[in-house]
Amino acid sequence: MEKRKLGNTGMEITRVGVGAWAMGGPGEWGWGPQDDRNSMDTIRHAIDSGINWIDTAPAYGRGHSETVIGETLKGMATKPYIFTKCSLVWDGQGPVTNNLKAASIRREVEDSLRRLQIAVIDLYQIHWPIPDEDIEEGWQTLVDLKKEGKIRHIAVSNFDVKQMKRAMQIAPVSSNQLPYSAVRPEVGKETLPFCKDNNIGVLVYSPMQAGLLSGKMTRERIAGLPEGDWRSRSELFKEPRLSRNLALQDLVVKLAHERGRTAPEIAVAWVLANPAVTSAIVGARRPDQVDGFIGAGEFRLDAAALERINTFISENP
Repeated sequence: MEKRKLGNTGMEITRVGVGAWAMGGPGEWGWGPQDDRNSMDTIRHAIDSGINWIDTAPAYGRGHSETVIGETLKGMATKPYIFTKCSLVWDGQGPVTNNLKAASIRREVEDSLRRLQIAVIDLYQIHWPIPDEDIEEGWQTLVDLKKEGKIRHIAVSNFDVKQMKRAMQIAPVSSNQLPYSAVRPEVGKETLPFCKDNNIGVLVYSPMQAGLLSGKMTRERIAGLPEGDWRSRSELFKEPRLSRNLALQDLVVKLAHERGRTAPEIAVAWVLANPAVTSAIVGARRPDQVDGFIGAGEFRLDAAALERINTFISENP
């Protein structure tokens, strides 16, 4: 599978990676019930298929996603790069809150290392730039942890251009993890070009927009989403946006049929066509889902297909 260098890290990563959000199971921002055995089989299958990185976060199931990854990888000879995050914390059963204070991040990195059962984290990302006034303290803490050997490379997630510039006054930003899909293309206007111009790698998440472009999303399926699935509360899955998003899915499915591809491959290939994008994080809960999107790591969307999707976006903002 084709690989790209991630920013200034020197890491050569496959153009698609496994997103482990849903592997955390249900919760305030979970995806509903998830079988850990399916998660573990999915990780193994992805690695066996050539994918060489996995993205997770403590907030995914309050540590459960990291724990599942750690248990899966501990006995494997070939291990992927592991990317995780900090800044979303909780106390017992209390709500998840944002914290960028040094002491909090230091606790988080130790907890992640323990759950993942590793000695060093390949890429450590500030999950959200909140509180905004603490960005500098949080970023300096990541710089210090890198010097101490706890993490190899430091990165951000969900940062806009102004916030990246603030971090860059302290130390270079290796990558930025951003939401980007044909459903939500907004970061393509300013943030992605800035990253490209400044050698900041880009990991895009939700390229299928939480399944809206999977080719399998229906009104009936949405109506039946369990209470523990955050999508049941999302405006993207409600009118008036839902009709527009399902129409876009219909176009993606049509393009897939015309090209002998899957809908996920078309959706992911669209984000990878942006020259600023290094790789795409694609969530998976079962091994067969990996088979449905992995082809996007090599497939190139032709100009005609790109034009049809881009025209739909411009005509249906």
